[in-house]
Amino acid sequence: MDLFNTNPTSNLLPYDGEVIYYGQIITTQKAIHYFEQLYEAIEWRNDEAVIFGKHIVTNRKVAWYGEKPFEYTYSNTTKFALPWNEVLLELKKITEEISRETFNSCLLNLYHDGNEGMAWHSDGEKDLKKNGAIASLSFGADRTFSFKHKITKHRIPIFLEKGSLLVMKGTTQTHWLHRLPPSKKVKTPRINLTFRTIVE
Repeated sequence: MDLFNTNPTSNLLPYDGEVIYYGQIITTQKAIHYFEQLYEAIEWRNDEAVIFGKHIVTNRKVAWYGEKPFEYTYSNTTKFALPWNEVLLELKKITEEISRETFNSCLLNLYHDGNEGMAWHSDGEKDLKKNGAIASLSFGADRTFSFKHKITKHRIPIFLEKGSLLVMKGTTQTHWLHRLPPSKKVKTPRINLTFRTIVE
């Protein structure tokens, strides 16, 4: 296992939550290998949402995996988890060892280039463990990620490298929004894994 720099930085948030950025926990060479595996092995589908009664299909692709066929509902659509595959179990183990958290599911996103991003939101769906940790692993293009406090509007940007781990926990989802802003400078794809805990 090619791991390094596993001493986390301090909490990135000044108040109302906890976000730990571990930096690059997987070497660049190994991260490129994982990207290729995930690109080929994951059952990618265009994401869907129902907003103000209108059905929208995104260019961004997603996949939902777990230890059971968990239901997960967001943006007024419901997904059923596919069974873990070998590469996801390997990355889950690495993530759990470093974060010292446990997870039973993973939502994956495939952004084809910097034109694709994610709008401001928080992961507070009723299916998720309340105040549970969400661990984000990044592969492919390096991208900027941003947090914004729901009341004070305080913003915190962070640069996510390939092979890096970011963990959100505590009351972060209650008080903060996050997004992946688009970038015209990014010409290559990014794959993001967000390990989560579904409450049955």
